[in-house]
Amino acid sequence: MRALIIVDLQNDFLPGGALAVNEGDKIIQRINQLQEKYDIIVATQDWHPSQHKSFASMHAGKEPFEVIDLNGTRQVLWPDHCVQGSKGAELHKDLNQNKIRAIFRKGMNPEVDSYSAFFDVNKKNPTGLDGFLKNLNVTSVFVCGLAADYCVYYTAKDALELGYTTSILEGSTKAINPEYFEELKQDFTKKGGSVSTYLL
Repeated sequence: MRALIIVDLQNDFLPGGALAVNEGDKIIQRINQLQEKYDIIVATQDWHPSQHKSFASMHAGKEPFEVIDLNGTRQVLWPDHCVQGSKGAELHKDLNQNKIRAIFRKGMNPEVDSYSAFFDVNKKNPTGLDGFLKNLNVTSVFVCGLAADYCVYYTAKDALELGYTTSILEGSTKAINPEYFEELKQDFTKKGGSVSTYLL
């Protein structure tokens, strides 16, 4: 069985949002088309409490995109985004949700960030996605959504480490930093993952 993981297609990551990815809205229609090609569709949502420690606003004198040490982990500080229950945290209205079997929320622990759909950054708190997919006999996952160089990449990397055949659907994701994503793609393919621009 093959699963499509739609990562964080939320208002705050789209144009006009608090942490907008350039041209993030351009992939929505393609992701809707992709859904016809897979057995299982799941989605993720960043779902942060308002006092999340990854927010620059929680650190006096710090600006968004500065990097700090947070409880022993390298942490990029972000603008406040995807706060639980806010409009920014909602999945975009143009995303077809009819085929989505489950939505996995992440980033709820205020002390630790969570990019991957499978675990927080410390790999201590699983979201339940792995068990869900394994119960459905999923062996291959295909990852799309936002942002390519953070939540999409870390989701795909964890999927690979968990034993899934894993592809990043490059034509259905956008990066915050495209140059950094180029480096990550090379690392991902060296680990045994694939990057595809095709509708699979």
